[in-house]
Parts: sequence; structure tokens; C-alpha cells
Amino acid sequence: MESILLQASIYLGAAVLVVPLSVRIGLGSVLGYLAAGILVGPVLGLAGAETSDLQHFAEFGVVLMLFLIGLELEPRTLWDMRQRLLGLGGSQVVLTTIAIAFALWGLGLTWQVAVTLGLILSLSSTAIVLQTLTEKNLMRTPGGRGTFAVLLTQDIAVVPMLALIPLLMLPGAEGLTSDTFGISNPGVTAADKAGAAEPLMTLVESLPGWATTALTLAIVAAIVLGGHFLTRPIFRFVHASRLPEMSTFISLLVVLGIAFLMMLVGLSPALGTFVAGVVLANSEFRHQLEADIKPFKGLLLGLFFMTVGVGIDTRILTVQPFTVVALTLGLIAIKAVILLVLTIPFKLRGHDRFLFTLGLAQAGEFGFLLVSFARQQGILSLPQGRLTLLVISLSMLLTPLLFILVEKLATRIKGDDLPADEINEKGRVIIAGIGRFGQVVHRLVRMSGLSTVVLDADMKTIETMRRFGVKGFFGDPTRPELLEAAGLAEASVLVVAVDSPESALRIVAHARSARPDIHIVARARDRVHVYELYQAGANDIVRETFDSSVRAGRYVLENMGFTDYEAARMSQTYFKVDRGAMRDLASLWNPGQPVHLNDAYIARARQLDADLELALVAELDGARANDKAAE
Repeated sequence: MESILLQASIYLGAAVLVVPLSVRIGLGSVLGYLAAGILVGPVLGLAGAETSDLQHFAEFGVVLMLFLIGLELEPRTLWDMRQRLLGLGGSQVVLTTIAIAFALWGLGLTWQVAVTLGLILSLSSTAIVLQTLTEKNLMRTPGGRGTFAVLLTQDIAVVPMLALIPLLMLPGAEGLTSDTFGISNPGVTAADKAGAAEPLMTLVESLPGWATTALTLAIVAAIVLGGHFLTRPIFRFVHASRLPEMSTFISLLVVLGIAFLMMLVGLSPALGTFVAGVVLANSEFRHQLEADIKPFKGLLLGLFFMTVGVGIDTRILTVQPFTVVALTLGLIAIKAVILLVLTIPFKLRGHDRFLFTLGLAQAGEFGFLLVSFARQQGILSLPQGRLTLLVISLSMLLTPLLFILVEKLATRIKGDDLPADEINEKGRVIIAGIGRFGQVVHRLVRMSGLSTVVLDADMKTIETMRRFGVKGFFGDPTRPELLEAAGLAEASVLVVAVDSPESALRIVAHARSARPDIHIVARARDRVHVYELYQAGANDIVRETFDSSVRAGRYVLENMGFTDYEAARMSQTYFKVDRGAMRDLASLWNPGQPVHLNDAYIARARQLDADLELALVAELDGARANDKAAE
């Protein structure tokens, strides 16, 4: 018991020390967890013997993550992804396997070993990539959706790989247990090692082929039908107990039960829980499930990344540094080239192309399972297995750095983007950005009889707007030459409605320097962005949620006993006073200094809050006095 508590304290302490520091300097949490594992393992030698057992336990974090992703996808969305799943994902697995197999065969390995390693190394890290995409809000981009489709295809492909690898067994080879190099034998539990086989697992393994197939189909059907028809009454029954912990119990039971059923018939538990998540995507209990599962997912994924860092065999790296580095970089290069080629027929461009190419260029955690299985079948020798595990670990360790490279390339290389449209119209109003915010502005202005010129950097948005009769021009509004072509020199008003705060600042700064007299209306994300836009030269700044929030507050007042007139007067007063306060606070804001560390800003903000409260009370008294006078 004491040793368990000591190891838990070591892992938790390392995570608490290293991960926040990694996030703070911009490297992300994944690299922080990997660095924490390297610190307590290869560097300090405080952990290592327990890594294989912990890793199999922590891999359940991937199962939880795919369940949560499934909750965000409706069945129709998944059906719409079928082309990417079969075309993009299938092509990646097949082409990468062939390329790696040929490269290793050329290095002198037998074709059986080369094909086996090709299959293993064709997979990418679902845990690291999806975690990073989620942290950077890239899941909904075209590159993020393409990346997710490939990862899902790879998870599905693990099942046929487990069936194919035994067929590649070398003649005369005897099965070797993977425990000889530190990873547990897949499908062998601690109870099995002690000689106590699980009765249920033994029963399933003894079934004939047709019965196993029928059982598999029955379990998949039960997951789908049960998720659709049984979850609502079960969740309502549990929630009727009014015990908060029961909600967590039932959420974990759903995921654990489905994972067990899928493992029972030899299928991927991650795939099963993903399907269950998709089935439950339309359930009213979806948000409750997400809230219950998320903390466990974060803890287990963090533990998994740390075990990868702990498990790096530095002895091989010390003895054969050039070989290990060359194999790791060669693997990344081969996968990156194939992924880059696949972006052409599937029309991924610009930032999405870099994200897809470099985001999937590493090996994956399922490689640990397949290496173990290949060792058991006698296909890989002990040195080959250890070297492969090290290459997989190092490629995963480099993944956060590849994502940093993606961001650098996206900001510096724009040669692969579509050429901007030739702008042959000019208008009194230029609208930069025609998303959900810019559309409302454009409709009001255009229907009021004013001429507009619309610019947007998203071709799909432009094409969608054209189908509704709105003529827009494709191009990056931050480019000065496009603003000039749109008539910046003659326009009266410039509306900056782009999504990116950085792009908005660049547009406002250039427009103000080129046309000191133009009136600029800019969209702001938050208060700090408001201050930045004021300094850049915007005239009118609209926080994207401010007006709607004030209106929502007005509805609250109306339903809490205030008359419609009183609520309207108070909301108008709040609007005017807050806008004035924003200009006042903007003069005290210091770029680069967090507002909570700016004493002058905090003191003035408190005074303005007190003034606002007095103004609202006075407005309410005045409104009620007018009502009495009218009576």
C-alpha cells in the first residue's frame, strides 16, 4: 500500500510541477505530461517498473475520449464523413503500410517483419492528436475533421491488423510472451497469469466462428438499441435518487460496460464507446454524461502520456543514437509525404494542409499493443520489439513540436492558398468578414440602399453566400492590396467583422494609417480586444455578445416584476454607461499586463461599477416617478 501511495505521489507531483509550466510557455499540456514522465523515469529513476501495468490502465483514457467525441457527433454527421473515413483514412493506412514496408525491406528485413512493422507504424496517436486539436480549438476546421476521420479509420483498422499479423508468422517461429520486454500480453489479465482464467472469456473463446460472429453482431446491436431506447428511463430512474454521485456511477457504468462487451468479442473498446457516444448525441443527458466523464478522461490521458515518457529506453538511445534518430525522423518523413499527397485529391489547403500533414506524422499508442502481439506471435525479435517501441515513443514525444511547426508554417507560408478574386466593384461600405456577425451587418446595410463590398478569406463561406444572392470576393482582408482594390481610398465606412482578433487588429491598423478620416466599425471578442482596437484606431467597437447579453438581461428584469418601460430604460442606461466606462478603462489599460495585476485599472473599474449601480437606481426612480405622474 505504501509503495502505491509513493508512486501515485511521484506521478501527481511531477505533473503538477511540469505541466503548468509547459502550458505557460506555450508548449501545451501533452508535451508537459511527456516531459514529466521523462523526468521521473529516465532522468531521476523514480519510476519505471510499474509502467506497463499503468499504461494499460491509462489507455482507458483514449476510450473515454472517443466516447466524449462521439457525444459531439450526430449519426447524420458521421454518415456525412463516410467518404473521408473510407477514402482518406483507408488510403492513408494502405499507402503508409506499403511505403514503410518497402523501406524496411530495403534495409534488409524479411518481408514478413517489414509488413508487420508497416502495419504497426501506419497508425497515429489518437490520444495526443485529439487532445491537442481540442486544446487548440481545431476540431471543427477542415484539417481537424480530416485528421479525426483518419484517426477513427486507424482505430477501426486495428481489428483486421490483429487478424492479419498471425498470418505473417515466420516459419518455425514459436510464440513468445511479450512480458520479456515489458509489455503485457494483449488479452491476458493478471488473473490469467495467476492461473485463474475468467470463465466468461473462456466461454467466448470456445465458441465456433459462426457463434462468435453472431454474438459480435448482437452486442453491437444491443449497444445501438440500448443507447436509443434504454438510456432515458435508466437515467431518469438514477437521477430521481437526487444523489449527485449516482450520476457519475451510471456514466462510468455505461462506458465501462460497453468497453467490456467489445473486448469480450475481440473488438476495439474505443470504437464501441465511440459508437455509443454517437447514439447518445441527441440525448437530453448528453451534457451530464460529458460533465461526469471529462475529469476521468483528463486524468487517465495525462497518466498515459507520462507512462510514455517513463517508458523511453534511454539505453538503446545511448548505444545507437544515430540509428534511433534516423529511424524516427525517417518514419515522420515518410508519413508526412504520404499525408501531404493525400491533401491534394481531398482539397485540403493552407493551414489545413499543414495541420493534416504534420499532425498525423507520428506513430500511435496502439502500436504498443501491436508490437506486443507481434512479439507473442514470434514475428518480431526482442531487439526489434524494443527498438520499435522506442521509435514509437520518440515520434509521439515530437508530436507537440510538430504542432508548433504547423502554426509557424501557417503564418509564414501562404503560397499554397487559392489566389484571391479580382475585385471589380467598389462601394461606400467595405465589410471584411461575412460570417454570422458580418452577415447581419451586411443585410441591414444592403437592404437600406447602400452599396457594399464584401471580403472574406473562407472560400466555402463566399460560395455559400453567393448561392443566396450575396456577391462577395475571396481574399484575405489583412492584405493591404485587397483593401485598396475594394475601394479603401473612397469608402466611407469599413466594417471589420473577421473572427480572428489578430486579423482584426491588423486590418484596423492599416486602414487607419491609410485613411485617417475613414469611420471604422470593428467587432471585438472581449474587453481586452476592445482596448486593443481602440489603440489601433477603431471608432465604434461592438463586443460580439454585449448587445445580446443586455437584451437577455432586459428580459430577466421584465420577468422579475419590472414593467416593460422600466426594464427598457434600465437596459438603455446600462448600455450607455458601460460603453462610456470602456473608453475610460481603455486609457488605463497597459498592453502585455493582465488587467487583474493593474492596480489603477482595478481601482477605476470598482469606481465605475459603483457609478453604474447609482445610475441604474436613479433611472429606476425616474421611471417610476414618470409612471406616477402619468397616472
